[in-house]
This record gives sequence, structure tokens and C-alpha cells, in this order.
Amino acid sequence: MSKARVALVGMPNTGKSTLFNRLSGASARVGNWPGLTVELESARLLLGARMVELIDLPGMHNLHGFSEDEQVARHFLENQPLNALIVVLNATQIERQLGLALQLKRLGLPLILVLNMADEAARREVFIDRDALEQTLGQPVCLVSAKYGHGTPAVLAALESVLKARPDAAEADRGEFGEDDRIEREASALLARVVRSPDMAGSTLTDRADRWLLHPTLGLLAFFLILLGLFQIVYGLGAPLQDILAEWLETAKGSFLAPALTRLPDWARSFLLDGLYDGVGTVITFLPIILVFYMVMSAVEDTGYLARAAFLMDALMSRMGLDGRAFVMQVLGFGCNVPAVMGTRVLRNPLQRRLAMLIIPFSLCSARLQVFLFFTTAMFSPQAAPWVLFSLYLLSFVIAFASAWIWRGTVGEQEPLVMEMPPYRIPTLRYLSLQAMREAGQFLRGAGGFIIAGVAIIWLLTHLPWGVAPASSDSWAGQLAILATPIFEPLGIDALLSIALMFGFVAKEVVIGALAVIYGAGPTELTGVLARSMGWQEAYSFMLFTLLYTPCVATLAAIRKEARSLRFTLASTAWSLGIGWLVAFAFYQLAK
Repeated sequence: MSKARVALVGMPNTGKSTLFNRLSGASARVGNWPGLTVELESARLLLGARMVELIDLPGMHNLHGFSEDEQVARHFLENQPLNALIVVLNATQIERQLGLALQLKRLGLPLILVLNMADEAARREVFIDRDALEQTLGQPVCLVSAKYGHGTPAVLAALESVLKARPDAAEADRGEFGEDDRIEREASALLARVVRSPDMAGSTLTDRADRWLLHPTLGLLAFFLILLGLFQIVYGLGAPLQDILAEWLETAKGSFLAPALTRLPDWARSFLLDGLYDGVGTVITFLPIILVFYMVMSAVEDTGYLARAAFLMDALMSRMGLDGRAFVMQVLGFGCNVPAVMGTRVLRNPLQRRLAMLIIPFSLCSARLQVFLFFTTAMFSPQAAPWVLFSLYLLSFVIAFASAWIWRGTVGEQEPLVMEMPPYRIPTLRYLSLQAMREAGQFLRGAGGFIIAGVAIIWLLTHLPWGVAPASSDSWAGQLAILATPIFEPLGIDALLSIALMFGFVAKEVVIGALAVIYGAGPTELTGVLARSMGWQEAYSFMLFTLLYTPCVATLAAIRKEARSLRFTLASTAWSLGIGWLVAFAFYQLAK
């Protein structure tokens, strides 16, 4: 079966990734490409008798842009043989985006022009003569709404037709990097022929909402209220589902798994039940909360509010040597620090990029969220828990901003922030569910190996050498904890908790599973064990240190790759570790 390669190209905020997920069924993978130092998402789909590899390129405004995202897209187009291009434009902004399509047309590759958000264009009385545009360009044109899936079958049909007519891959014309003025005149003339729009747009819901949400004072207040409301939703929906799942796992252990393993030696039963099952099972109970969290974050992103948050925070961030885009990366770090670090490529100043990479690890990622959800549930009332979690998110911003302010003098001259402000949109439940399932699946695939390996190693450390009491001072884990006591005792973190923190350096997802193994407790028992073994001061100090100390190995690898400096990576790690220890120390000593 022959294989074709097709690139998806478009400006930022055109719904390109949404269309990519629609066409590929969200079966994306990430891989390296020859000649590039970054990873791109790609997916395979069967189209007729051909396997098509679809590559989602970073957003680009034109072929001559000099931001790193635009350079990545251009270098890919220059160096990779392609069968076709799918060019995605925002139909409501076609007069500003058609120039990109004309530039790409001159590369000499077959292309399909996809005008996304056609439904919004119709509501704004923007009429596009698709047939005239298709005839003038000599290329297929599709009107779609990727959000709802409208028009995507036509895209696939057009792609199949293009691939039949041009079965072999070819390289782009590398001479197409000039004549910008002529292209601009050609775009203006073509727009006059094929587009009719009202002379004056009326006040829209987006305009009315932005009067409040972008207000210098009320907008900031609204932002933090929205953030607090998100935590209330995560707790209100996720916590009951977590309890139900924990009960199911405990029932399965007592009714089925434990009786099935009765013939095994005691050490083997302990390893499988008290080690792997309890450790991994405790982590699995957080899947409902993770799903709710990602649904909520996807909703905030898909409504268009994140761009407003960047604009709103730009004035504050500029005082710290950064701009609003760095704040967006900080918010994206709530999901995972790794893609947030990779997202700093949108910052053109390399020193600004490093400053952004220094503060992103303070973002409260989903792996840390598991730890905090567990501790706040165990140590605080249902009424107080959301506020405790909110305080940790707030502190993550404060520490990040303070770090940026301290090092702001290293970045040099700043550029003004220029970005598109998308209209507000109502996300669909199907899209949010798919996004949440996709993120949760990636979390399990990415963290599953770390979790299993982590709890297995911790079980061995707490049970070896053979014959000692599990997790006692005579065990290997106990001996490690004694060595670490001078470091953690001033923070109110006891010996057993310090062991979990050591493994949390590899991946924060391991921490809860490690505690289940260390204390020998299952998902339904561990909260009670922790509540009896410490006070709220010790619990909050533990959470503070977990929030601020070194990020996971994957984040450090991303920083090393993006900064291209081992020295900077080690320095940022030392900064996080020092800040974490000082903040936890100050809190615990004052609280006690």
C-alpha cells in the first residue's frame, strides 16, 4: 500500500489543531523529523487505498516570519517531500489571512484551502463565494466548522482526489521567499472579487463581555474568581467519583485478587497486593479528577478566554521582563510543564525564553495536583479544601512572578505583545470529552511506567534487607530517611514522607503510590493513616515543598533541550530547590 504525506498549515487560532483531531480521530503521536530540533504531531489515516500521514505544523503568519514556530514550519516545508498541503484559514478573518494561502500556493505543491469557522462567518454576514475562489485559485476550497465536524468529509474527499491526481511526493519550490508586495496586491484584488461583508460590524457578545473581562481592575478580579470556580467544579464532580472508584478497587482486592494469590509466598503476595496494587491503584483513583480537570481547562481554552488572560496580564508581566504570552505558558503548565516549556518558542528573545523556562516549573501541574488533591481531602474539610488548593495555585503565581522580577534585568529590551483576540465560543461537550480522554490517556501512557517502577522500587527499599519491619529505620528506606533528616526535619516533613519526595524527583505521579507502599495502606485507608500521623501544618509544608522543589525529569529534559544549555538547566533546578526549601521552612517555623 502506497503512503502519502500531507502537512496541515495555518495561522495561530484558526482551529488547525481541532481540524487535525477531526481528520485523524485524535490518534496523534509526537515524533522527531530530520533537520528539525523540535517534535511535531502527526497521525495516520486510511484514505481510499492509501495510508496518509498527516503532520500538524506550528502556526505561522507568513513564510517569512522569524519566530521559532514560523521557522520550524518553513524549514519543514523546505526540506520534507510532501504530496499536498491543507491550508487552514479563519473564514471570519479571510481578508487578513488569504495572503498566507497565496504564498503557500507558490510553493508549487497541491493544496486544499479550508475556510474554518464558516458558521461564524455566516452569523457575521460575511459571504464567501467558494466557487469563484476555487476557480481563481485552481485549488479545492472547503467551507467547514471543525468544532462541530461540519464539512470535514468534504476535506477528506478533496484530499483523496488531489492524491489521485498527484500520487508522488515532491519538494516545495525553494525560490518562493520574496515578492511580498505583489502578493499583497494580488490578495486585495482577489478579496474584492470573492468576499462581501457588512460595512460596519455591530456590537457583539464578545465586545460586551470584553468590556468587563478586559477591564484593568475588574478583569483581574474576574480571572481569580474564574480560577476559584474551576477548583470548586473539579472537587464537586471529581471527588465523589474518586471515592466510588476507590471502593471498587478495594472490593476487587478483597473479593477477587487476594483470594487468588493465597498460594503465593508471603513476600510475593505483599509485593503484588501492598506494593503494586495499592500503589498503582491509589494513583488510578485520581483519574476521575484528572478527567474533570482537563475538561474544565479545555473549556477555558476553547472559549477564547486564555488569550484574554494573556492580554490582561501583559502589563504586569512586562514589569518582569516578559509579556502576556509567557503568562499563557504558565497557565498551560497547569496541565503539564513539558509542553509549556516547549511553547516558549513563541518568544523571540532567547533570554526571555530562558526566563520563561525558569518560572514555568513553578506551575502547579496535573501530577502535583494529584498529591494536593489527596492531601487536601485527607487533612481539610470539604469546605476548606478548595481554598487550600486555590492558595497553592495563587502561591505558584506569586513565586513565579517574584522569580521573574528578580531576574528581569537579564533579558534586555522587550518587544510589544501583538496577538489575535479570538471571539468567544461555546465548546461542545463531545470535544471537551475527547480532549479530556486524550490527555488522560497520554498521562497514563507517559506516567504509567514511572509509577509501576517507582512503587516497585519503594516496596523493595521498605522491605529490604529481608526480615526487618517494613519501612522501619532498619530498612534501606529508613536508612536513607535518616540521612535526609537534617534537610527535611526543619520543614516538618518526617522520614517516611521524605522518601516519597526523593522519588517524586523522577515523576510527581509516583508520590501518592509511594506513600501507599510506605504506609502499607490501600486507596481507602491511606487518607486516615496520614490524618493520624501529622497535623495540618506538616501537611501544608509538605505540599509547599512539593509545589516548588525540582520539577520532574521530563521537564528538566525539555528545559535542557529548549535552552540548549546544561548549565542553565542545573541553575534552574538549584533555584527551584532552594526556593522550595526556604518557603516551606518559613511557613512551618511560623505556623508552629
